[in-house]
Amino acid sequence: MSAKECDHHKWWKQKVFRKIFCGIVVFLFIVLVTILLIWAILRPTKPTFILQDVTIYAFNATVPNLLTSNFQVTLTSRNPNDNIGIYYDRLDTYVNYRSQQITLPTAIPPSYQGHKEVDVWSPFVYGTNVPVAPFNFVSLGQDQNDGNILITIKIDGRVRWKIGVFITGHYHLYVRCPAYISFGGSRSNGDVVGENVIKYQLVQSCSVSV
Repeated sequence: MSAKECDHHKWWKQKVFRKIFCGIVVFLFIVLVTILLIWAILRPTKPTFILQDVTIYAFNATVPNLLTSNFQVTLTSRNPNDNIGIYYDRLDTYVNYRSQQITLPTAIPPSYQGHKEVDVWSPFVYGTNVPVAPFNFVSLGQDQNDGNILITIKIDGRVRWKIGVFITGHYHLYVRCPAYISFGGSRSNGDVVGENVIKYQLVQSCSVSV
């Protein structure tokens, strides 16, 4: 084969490769634009969460600055989308008091939520002899004496959206549910459901960010 024929052969191969590469780029671009258009048209809406109730089995503060607590919380989650499903890949629930976590995180099993579906979860969250910041421990004592305590039920997790056969990457989910609890005599807004066990019916909307 002459040098001229060899150069022509190389040029032809490079031309074919360039066409294949350009075809792949154009195909990927079309797929990406299609996905973005579908996403823009459907406009996925974040799920809504409601804190239905909180049952307190233990809430005992002891010196020095230790807190033992045991809660069962009932949460409902609704997917408001008509054409988009939600994968809850990880959900960790825990309780905060004055911006300090006072229980261990409890994992809610992964699940898929279809269009307009509602899920109900009732995890137990607890902490035994959890150290509390001194200034929070003082505030806790004051709140208990006043008979009113504000806690926050939190959920941190990761979700994915399902649009037809397309599934997105992971998004962080943050849920915050305030629970205002009153103790003592006629001021209590809870029902006694067992020995030293009080259930509070709240039906409290939660803030959700994704």
